[in-house]
Amino acid sequence: MTDVTYFDPERDSARPVIAVEDLVAEFRTEAGIVRAVDGVSFDIAQKEVFAVVGESGCGKSTVALSVLGLLPQPAGRIAGGKVLFRGEDLVSASPARLRQVRGDRIAMIFQDPLSALNPTIRVGEQIAEVFRAHREIEPKVAWEQAVELLSIVGIPRALARAKDYPHQFSGGMRQRVMIAMAIALRPALLIADEPTTALDVTIQAQILEVLLDVRERFDMAILLITHDLGVVAGTADRVMVMYAGKKVEEAPALDLYRTPKHPYTWGLLGSTTRVDRPRTGSLPQIPGSPPSLLVPPPACRFAPRCPRVQPICRTDYPELRKVDVGQVAACHFAQDPGWGPAPEEVPA
Repeated sequence: MTDVTYFDPERDSARPVIAVEDLVAEFRTEAGIVRAVDGVSFDIAQKEVFAVVGESGCGKSTVALSVLGLLPQPAGRIAGGKVLFRGEDLVSASPARLRQVRGDRIAMIFQDPLSALNPTIRVGEQIAEVFRAHREIEPKVAWEQAVELLSIVGIPRALARAKDYPHQFSGGMRQRVMIAMAIALRPALLIADEPTTALDVTIQAQILEVLLDVRERFDMAILLITHDLGVVAGTADRVMVMYAGKKVEEAPALDLYRTPKHPYTWGLLGSTTRVDRPRTGSLPQIPGSPPSLLVPPPACRFAPRCPRVQPICRTDYPELRKVDVGQVAACHFAQDPGWGPAPEEVPA
């Protein structure tokens, strides 16, 4: 592949690749306005893997779509905040500018590669089309680079497989094709939305290994969206936990696993399969259900499900508090000495 640098490391490594500030994303429904993302902030440095974790409906995929300017129209809109890509606010960018950024500087891998790939076009041609859409390049060169990308993401006999159609690939191999398409132009930020969903554990590990490999090879940052804290173990550098549209905790990955401070994080960890913690029967579940975002609880949104709920939790919203180096949590008691899950709250 032609060695082309699309960013200046000395200039750009000193600032985040992406900085999201007080993001608010809403959807208009027949029942009213749903605020799917409510005041969320985070940033991602060059070559960093930043994971966003939470149950279905917590707003994590809406964050990803907001970064790309892909909220479904006309129902969805960004109602507040900024999305700064290399210092440029994409929220106020023109549609033409967003089209330039998408696919070129920011790329996304969707969770269902079969629906994202065109079933009537050979996979090599689909990857080559990425080059032709964004670069002035000869068809032969685009094809050669497509084959090389298939090899980079670990597809054996890349030249022969480039001539196959999506249905001729397994689920894991289709996801590798999607990764190859996403990294074709060496984006500064790669968004992976549930990239291991519906794959068995062995294939999940292989896909995550591919993502880490391309991160190192192309110096790109990764925004990893997942509902499973087990997926980010050993993969993410930092983790943000979302609940009901809010950020409830953020920490370096190891700190989040060792010293979780928000009761919702305890519940997620308790429902995660771990090889060093054998279980019998089904995994524990967090009791109850997430609240309606049409009329969310007036204070702590997790209070109705929290094992440690106190009166203040039902009257005052807990602001994010610094509890350790790089670790914040939206819990009234996160700074209390000895605050942490009891054995029964994160089952052994």
